[in-house]
Amino acid sequence: MSQAQLAAKLKIPIQRVNTIINGKRGITPETALLLARAFETTAEFWMNLQTKYDLWMAQRSMDRR
Repeated sequence: MSQAQLAAKLKIPIQRVNTIINGKRGITPETALLLARAFETTAEFWMNLQTKYDLWMAQRSMDRR
């Protein structure tokens, strides 16, 4: 699925999809709800992925100090 197709499916701007994919924006609760609906998952699934990513990034940052 292309970014444009995902944006259309979620009814959000393609720039929002692009910034999420490129790691410049996180998954918000609203986006988690949209993704859950689109992919027949749960919002918690998407929020947990975001939390795990945030923790991983924090650990990398701490390890560099």
